[in-house]
Amino acid sequence: MANKRKNNRFWTGVPPWIFIGAVIVLFPIFAFMTMQNITRQKESNFRLLLEKGAALIRSFEAGTRTGMGLSWSGLQLQKLLTETAQQRDIVYLLVTDTNGIVLAHNDPAYIGKKHGKGLDLRRISLAETIKGRTVSKSDGKKIFEVFRKFSPAQRGFSMGRGHMMMQMWFQQGINERINIPPSNPIIFVGLDMASIEEAIKSDTRHAVIMGIILLLIGFAGITLLFLAQSYRTTRMSLSRIKAFSDNLVENMPIGLVAIDNNKKITSLNHVAGSILNLSAEKVIGENADQVVPAKLWQLLENLDTEKGVIEKEIDCTLRENKDIPLEVSATLMNDENGMFLGYVLLFKDLSEVRSLRKEIARSQRLASVGRLAAGVSHEIRNPLSSIKGFATYFKERYHDVPENQQISNLMIQEVDRLNRVVGQLHEFARPITISKKPIEVKTFLKDSLKLIERQALEANIKIQTDLATEIDGVVVDPDRISQVLLNLYLNAVESMKNGGNLFVMLLKNKEKKRVEIRVSDTGTGISDDDLTHIFDPYFTTKASGTGLGLAIVHNIIDAHEGEIKVESRLGQGTTVTILLPYNRAIENR
Repeated sequence: MANKRKNNRFWTGVPPWIFIGAVIVLFPIFAFMTMQNITRQKESNFRLLLEKGAALIRSFEAGTRTGMGLSWSGLQLQKLLTETAQQRDIVYLLVTDTNGIVLAHNDPAYIGKKHGKGLDLRRISLAETIKGRTVSKSDGKKIFEVFRKFSPAQRGFSMGRGHMMMQMWFQQGINERINIPPSNPIIFVGLDMASIEEAIKSDTRHAVIMGIILLLIGFAGITLLFLAQSYRTTRMSLSRIKAFSDNLVENMPIGLVAIDNNKKITSLNHVAGSILNLSAEKVIGENADQVVPAKLWQLLENLDTEKGVIEKEIDCTLRENKDIPLEVSATLMNDENGMFLGYVLLFKDLSEVRSLRKEIARSQRLASVGRLAAGVSHEIRNPLSSIKGFATYFKERYHDVPENQQISNLMIQEVDRLNRVVGQLHEFARPITISKKPIEVKTFLKDSLKLIERQALEANIKIQTDLATEIDGVVVDPDRISQVLLNLYLNAVESMKNGGNLFVMLLKNKEKKRVEIRVSDTGTGISDDDLTHIFDPYFTTKASGTGLGLAIVHNIIDAHEGEIKVESRLGQGTTVTILLPYNRAIENR
């Protein structure tokens, strides 16, 4: 589609129909303007020749009037006519009667011949209006002919005397070949059009050239307007595309780093900056091999130029010597011609994913252990009951033997301890059933702390609370949550044998939209190796512990669709965070 769209445009980027439309609109306009200009020039030349012929006729008539005053003979008038016709551009000068018979001519050979073919000379002889026409000679030469009524007499001069003088001239010499006295004679002046035609051709060429130039200017102007509009539209489109792409890159949920062919960082979104602990303002334009962690840069250097893509999971070491698991995709950037432009790195933090994987694996292990524990607890309880019965029987039978009494009591105590362990195992193995109801969570937490006040006081432990006032009620199973809290309190107290602080906090976790309960202590803490196993069944660091307390706590929180997290540093204390879902009353606030 892109190539097809590209082929529908010229190199200017403007569609071809714009050029065709411009030609269709402009050509008739400039053709009409050029023809109008040529027509005006021809009319101007026509008027110029007409005025020139009229001036010659008036000049000749003035000469004839002078001759009348001096009583010239016909020969003198012929001489005047001949000399007048010798002026430049005059082809002929003649006088005819209304029948077209030549009465006088600068070339006497034409006297008596007929002239004015195609003209109504009688009508012309009655008007004083000067007229002109273009005639062609036999050799193809064009002549501009000016003619009108011949009136040599001045105003105020006797018309009868003037008529008599003309008749006398024609009889004395001008019209020696014919004896017809002139009646309303007509004078013709033939002007050479060679120079005028050359001027007309020059003017026509100039008009055509100017028309073509104006057409090209108009065409270029329209094209420039469309180019300017196209440039403006393209620029706006590119601005929108850039804003969209920048916004997309910046808000995409995975990290992105773009590197040009000079190995300079050109783009880094906020996710990448957050994962790699880098600031885009500081690293853009810097050398990538000095900024990007070594393992990521090594991936780029090992890119297969043919395939151009690498996808794998790696453990990346940051500058703070902190390892984070990353899912990385590295690829090459090439333009449409295959020219290398740079690299693109896409990566995602897998810390949470790996944690979920471990949680799934743990859940699978616990499910297997639970099925095994259910069978074992059932099989052990019956023999324990028998053992306890026999121990009680021996205690009563040999009550007078102190040693036997001591052994019997020890047997009964161990059976009871085993029975409690089996009971906890059975409780861990079977599904947790909960009965939810709304509770005043602040009051509930205060009441739960009263259960360990005496033990805390004896161990020199100070209890502190910070309970959010905006949380009034939570829907939970109070017995089960009380069992969870009591287990956490007792673990905290046991970890602070030399005294310390027990801190309980209640707040609203707006990010996850949950109620958050934190139980913190300043006890001995938990090592990193033990921290990953604290919710595993039968894992314990206590001499007398069963290792099922926190496993049951985890199951109870899961049954409430909540979360439980433990953070601890050896020798600095432990913080257990419980996240429980909002009820509707809290969510609507």
